[in-house]
Amino acid sequence: MPIEDTARGTAPAPRDRQARLATFAVFFVQGLTFATLLTQVAALQKKHGLTDGELTILLLVVPVIAGAGSALAGAAASRWGSRLILRVVQPIACAAVVLAGLATNVPMLVAANILFGLGLGGVDAGMNMQGVAVEREYGRAVLTGFHALWSVAAVIGSAWASAAATLDLGLPVTFAIALVPAAAVSILASLWLYRPEEEHRAAPAPAGTTGETTADTTAETAGAAKPAGVAWRPIIPLCLAMAFLYVGDSSVSNFGTVFMDKVVHASATVIPLALGAYQLTTFLVRVGGDFAVRRWGPAAIVRAGGSVATLGFVAIVAAPTVPLAIAGFALTGIGLSVVAPQSFSAAGRLDPAGTGVAIARVNMFNYVGFIVGAALVGGLADASGFRVAFGAPLVLAAAIILLARGFQPRRAEPATATTVVTP
Repeated sequence: MPIEDTARGTAPAPRDRQARLATFAVFFVQGLTFATLLTQVAALQKKHGLTDGELTILLLVVPVIAGAGSALAGAAASRWGSRLILRVVQPIACAAVVLAGLATNVPMLVAANILFGLGLGGVDAGMNMQGVAVEREYGRAVLTGFHALWSVAAVIGSAWASAAATLDLGLPVTFAIALVPAAAVSILASLWLYRPEEEHRAAPAPAGTTGETTADTTAETAGAAKPAGVAWRPIIPLCLAMAFLYVGDSSVSNFGTVFMDKVVHASATVIPLALGAYQLTTFLVRVGGDFAVRRWGPAAIVRAGGSVATLGFVAIVAAPTVPLAIAGFALTGIGLSVVAPQSFSAAGRLDPAGTGVAIARVNMFNYVGFIVGAALVGGLADASGFRVAFGAPLVLAAAIILLARGFQPRRAEPATATTVVTP
């Protein structure tokens, strides 16, 4: 069933609009940071003389550390809120990318990747906690819009990588020009994010709720604020969909530039455009994503996304030329674009007290997908080439179609004062 607006009949408060703008800024900086680094994977491989196997191991470092960073962020946010996390770790993530460009040897590059992984995990979890809190206060689907701006930033990062290659700028200069201002924006935006007392509270009761039910709901929500009150079972389909999505996303992000270089033999100027096309179509779909979710519901949108992503990977595997390969990456972006925001939104509905526990759990599978994607696609590429390797995310994208049912919002069951309800 479609998502129905639960708006409270009034316009968003100025404080909520302020927090929304700040969250937009955080998503923008994260998208720019991610794309600025990932579009230069092929350049980093050449600079340090890494084999495909060594590159795979290096790429595995980031999601492993990011998973730990996400878990730490979930634990910290339940106590201190996500604003503090974002204020500290997002500038660190920006700095880590610049350090990766400055690295003169592989150990220094690994150290920069570890630092980037910690920042990536903390920011991914924290920004989605803020996004879900904004969605809760607005009373309607708005989370996809944040992810749309992330995609805009990623497109800008990809375009900048292409321009920097044309200008023959070094990696340190390329990274610093983009990310020093981004870090400053992040620090300023953190001043407007929701404070812990604003973030950690239950969603408003629906209109017409009786006083008795409200009391019961309050008691239920207080129980849900404890990590033990967030059940794993309804989260599992979201976790699996997130993992499968990021197997596909990591194959594009980590190996898209390598695919363009080694399989279709694109020029240095054209190579970054594969990720750029992927992020551009991701953005275009996400612009209208919230409206589509309100109209058709998250399950239908995720099901359609899985279908289109599958077709996109088929196009990549079969592409004989550069334009057709870029078209395949673009089609894949259309399909995968809807899965992540709907996973976080659904997780937020399963954690009505806003503790961030469910979101942090789902976000961890982001990195599970990245780890599996890097190992699986990298291993298959070593053994059989990148065309065969991209067949793995093709299969898992198709599996998302089967998991879409888990995104359907559940009707709330009446609670009593003596009943303990877990999401």
